[in-house]
Amino acid sequence: MADKTIIIHPVTRVEGHAKITLQLEDDGRVTDARFHVEEFRGFEKFCEGRHFTEMPIITPRICGICPVSHAVASAKACEHIMAVEVPPTATLLRRLMHLGQMFSSHALSFFHLSSPDFLFGWDSDPARRNILGIAEKFPDVARRGIRLRKFGQELSSRLSGKKIHNGAVVPGGVTQPLTEENRAALLAWVPEAKESLDVALSLYKKYWDANRKEMEAFACFDTLYLGTVRADGTHELYDGKLRWVHPDGKIAADQVDPNRFAEFIAERPLAYSYLKAPYFKPLGYPAGIYRVGPLARLNVASQMPTPWAQKEFENFRGMTGGRPIGSSFAFHHARIIEMMTSVEQVELILNDPHVTSTEIRSDAGRNRNEGVGCSEAPRGTLFHHYQVDPNGILTGVNLLIATGQNNPSMNRAVLEVAKTYVNGVDVKEGALNRVEGAIRCYDPCLSCSTHAVGAMPLLLEITDSAGKVLRQIKR
Repeated sequence: MADKTIIIHPVTRVEGHAKITLQLEDDGRVTDARFHVEEFRGFEKFCEGRHFTEMPIITPRICGICPVSHAVASAKACEHIMAVEVPPTATLLRRLMHLGQMFSSHALSFFHLSSPDFLFGWDSDPARRNILGIAEKFPDVARRGIRLRKFGQELSSRLSGKKIHNGAVVPGGVTQPLTEENRAALLAWVPEAKESLDVALSLYKKYWDANRKEMEAFACFDTLYLGTVRADGTHELYDGKLRWVHPDGKIAADQVDPNRFAEFIAERPLAYSYLKAPYFKPLGYPAGIYRVGPLARLNVASQMPTPWAQKEFENFRGMTGGRPIGSSFAFHHARIIEMMTSVEQVELILNDPHVTSTEIRSDAGRNRNEGVGCSEAPRGTLFHHYQVDPNGILTGVNLLIATGQNNPSMNRAVLEVAKTYVNGVDVKEGALNRVEGAIRCYDPCLSCSTHAVGAMPLLLEITDSAGKVLRQIKR
């Protein structure tokens, strides 16, 4: 039984608050590792009692990084309740905002949170291993990350007037059309964005090639993968069907309507975290653990929808002979490929003659008592599930967040990396940084992901004045 513990607290360069606990045997071997999410927000509960049409304005406040994903999933759930079709131009404008958010979030993750490890090294001085150190030593890399984020925010701003929490996505469509002036201004950003993605890809590949053996094995393990695809299996971020694949590439379930997600996904409470452990119901727990997000989306997709991204996708899948890639480090490569297809799709949509149409919203009231909305958030597949009474007042809300779905895999990733790099309590800081790096691969959004549905874990400690624990009460 393990009798030594290493605690990493807080976990750095992630969104939200968490800690990692490593348990060691007497000989220094790691026997267990746990990723603890310590914050609780409970959006589901305080949304009950509101009218369902308010949700696309309320739920984006869950997160300042991926508010569009919440707005889109929420609006889709509302439209399911309303039984209404969204005008084609509104769908184009939503796609633009959604793709812009992919830029903002993926660029933040790659350039600001993860690139310090690539550029300075895992064992470098932690005082410099951050975005300020990048800005000082690699100013062009820092600038390009900032500019890519700005491009994504500009897509939101020019479509709504606000960069964050823009309020433009509403039940039935969007609130305002795209002007010719704003279309031209956005198109002018495209060449620079493509150039910056070339830089990001070169940076990543240089590091991968120099450390290939280590990175191929970095938090590498077998799970299922979930993402949304089109009918022919093409990668789809906005409006696809669900596909699960096994680690050998065989399809476990395909073309599942997101409205049926609860038939395939169950959530298991954990005693040590506010984050739950979702799993694929047909296989049970833990055999049904699956991953979502950029790596999962590329692992389930048959091809990419645009040529530049498709070329790099072929390189990506070619590394394993076409099989899914298990290394958690490959999340970073997948993010770059998703930014590549995003900029290509933005250019295509902005050149669509219908994108400036003023037919942008449909009207309807409550026609069903239940609705599900789904979108691919930067971190993975996102579900909003609402139940309403005859007056349209919410009686039940469940938000299944991507980070929550990745929780079992993040715990496994921490364990695998800790087993490789940690041996004994006298461990170097660089080894602990690698353990944290396993979490950064998933780019978790912890504030989004804590739930109210189900039993919440609770640990109450009673101590004396010296801090000695007299009693523990667990739930």
